[in-house]
Amino acid sequence: MTGPETLDVARDAIWTIVVVSAPLMVVGLVVGVAVSLVQALTQIQEQTLVFVPKILAMFLTLVLALPFMADALYSQMLRISSRIIGG
Repeated sequence: MTGPETLDVARDAIWTIVVVSAPLMVVGLVVGVAVSLVQALTQIQEQTLVFVPKILAMFLTLVLALPFMADALYSQMLRISSRIIGG
């Protein structure tokens, strides 16, 4: 495998990681900002208050996005295995 092919595989792997992790990261960001806004408006300064809603929202997102994530990882594995088989 040459240098450009290696960089192509690495770029494709990094892009797959970004695509697979994006739904969870976006939901965690939105829920964290929303809970922080509620904390600022109500002046409740409890540090652990943000964790429960964020964990529940991320778990629900994981359950809903798991087929998409598995499909993205499966297609990445097919691309890598075809490169291995093709030489």
